[in-house]
Amino acid sequence: MAKKSSKQLDVVNIGLFGHVDSGKTTITEAITGMWTDVHSEEMKRGITIRLGYAETTVYKCPKCREPNCYSTSKKCPTCFGDTIPQRILSFVDAPGHNALMATVLSGASLIDGAILVISANEECPQPQTVEHLTALDIVGIKNIVIAQNKIDMVTEEQALENYNQIKEFTKGTVAENAPIVPISAVQRVNIDALLMAIEKYIPTPERDLKSDPKMYIARSFDVNKPGTSLDKLVGGVIGGSLVKGKIKVGDKIEIRPGVKMKDKYRSLFTEVTTIHRFGEKLNEVGPGGLIALGTKLDPYLTKSDFLAGNIVGYPDKLPPVHNRLVLDVKLLEKVVGEKESHEVSPISSNEVLMLTSGVERTVGLVTSARGNEVEINLKAPICADVGEKVVLFRQISGRWRLIGYGLIK
Repeated sequence: MAKKSSKQLDVVNIGLFGHVDSGKTTITEAITGMWTDVHSEEMKRGITIRLGYAETTVYKCPKCREPNCYSTSKKCPTCFGDTIPQRILSFVDAPGHNALMATVLSGASLIDGAILVISANEECPQPQTVEHLTALDIVGIKNIVIAQNKIDMVTEEQALENYNQIKEFTKGTVAENAPIVPISAVQRVNIDALLMAIEKYIPTPERDLKSDPKMYIARSFDVNKPGTSLDKLVGGVIGGSLVKGKIKVGDKIEIRPGVKMKDKYRSLFTEVTTIHRFGEKLNEVGPGGLIALGTKLDPYLTKSDFLAGNIVGYPDKLPPVHNRLVLDVKLLEKVVGEKESHEVSPISSNEVLMLTSGVERTVGLVTSARGNEVEINLKAPICADVGEKVVLFRQISGRWRLIGYGLIK
């Protein structure tokens, strides 16, 4: 059988979720060899603040038994024979810090499945673990694998007790039947078993290749080095995930809501000059994986994630831009993310809420609240279709807490 090139392999986007000290970034490194905390502030604080990305190819040895047959190497670590590439895993390492929940939801909008990381040396669940699992439920992520990390730091009895806590915690949730894989990311123990679980429980979804393209921008960059001469400057780069359709080099694209000019947001129009995915330069790309599009935009507009939260597509083919929303709201019974349980009170007029839609987040003032119907004036607009889900946060004790979601009417 002829082996597939990486351009032909399926690509699946996987998010890593869990408490801040659960070891998500270490797991990403153990699987891909890449450390996703690449920004200076993240390195100082030891947490993932922005969405971190890493990719790798899963290989399977035709000779070895499961789970030893799974690896990320062209040569089998067990028998040293040739392996067969299966597909590409594209990881989104979402923040675990409780003040960064909106960024977690941004990551959830990009993913096809999730690894929920729970530490074996801590009581389960931690507040942020509850919040992350609730978020996965709200955004509809059902394909989940649970990584019981740090088993090297506990006894067998403690690991079993923690396992039972995980089973009790996930009972009745979207992760109730998710496999629980005991691992040590630091010691690289059972990473093959984790890869096997990903392959079996997080399938590659059917991709819509025929619709007009729609891409979420999660990052944007100016890749020019200081002092670059004018004749060698290149346009701004936008990074994120294509959720439907295809984009080709040379395509004319629109970016919505765009940038604020004289108190009004205006779309940006440009051309795709380059496409990169998984370290390869492509002429065309479809959904799956994290991609970077080179453009003819002024690089000033793309530096420091300035365009993060926008949506890309063909001109005049994107969802409408909303400065005001009418939502059909569904609130949680309890506030999640805190050790003490508090009931979620109804939304009231003149209340300020934070909202996330896709990879965009904004704040808004509630102008009317009548039962389940809430009207909100937005500080910054969002680009979304009627019926799309908007996740709602309320400021409680100085932090934004997840309280529910609303459907755009």
